[in-house]
Amino acid sequence: MSTQTAQKNRPRGRPVKNAEGRRVSPWAWAGFAAPLLVVAAIVIAGAVSGEPGSDLEGARAPSFRVPTSSGGEISLEEILAEGDALLYFSMGVGCDGCFAQIPEVARPLAERGLALIPVMVDPPEKVAQEASRFELSMPVLIDESREVSEAYGMLGVYGHPDRPSHSFALVRADGTVDWVKHYATMFVPLDQLLADMGDAAPQA
Repeated sequence: MSTQTAQKNRPRGRPVKNAEGRRVSPWAWAGFAAPLLVVAAIVIAGAVSGEPGSDLEGARAPSFRVPTSSGGEISLEEILAEGDALLYFSMGVGCDGCFAQIPEVARPLAERGLALIPVMVDPPEKVAQEASRFELSMPVLIDESREVSEAYGMLGVYGHPDRPSHSFALVRADGTVDWVKHYATMFVPLDQLLADMGDAAPQA
């Protein structure tokens, strides 16, 4: 048998057919793959473009006026009248590390001239109950509507669509956002927080 005859008789792969028995061109699969490639590109672009809320850095901080766990209301302007503030958005009730975070950094930051301002989305009575369990005297800002958390890009981070994860936004006294950071862990040691803040960290 000649070489040409052998090549002609060599079995070929079966053509791909659809449910109706019709041949499907290999190029047809590109139509299915293209959208997946687009989605992948968007995810990669989002990963390298910075953390959620990082676009606020250098911009004017979203204003707000909310109730607190100790009663009454307070605005961002009233907070900044006392100086720079580090807004701390957390999961809140049910997260012991979130409450333990407050005494870990509040006093050391205050000694450096930076006020820690905790923000939680739970009802004030539940927040106050947990704060009492941790012997916290400072009020917690209550953002039940999630409007403040959303304005600062704190929702939908690390799989939490309806509440913040463990995030910080440093707002200067002039009303500009200087630094934003999200953490996958529910507790950040003071030394690590200051190191992550870098040049934005308050000096002792």
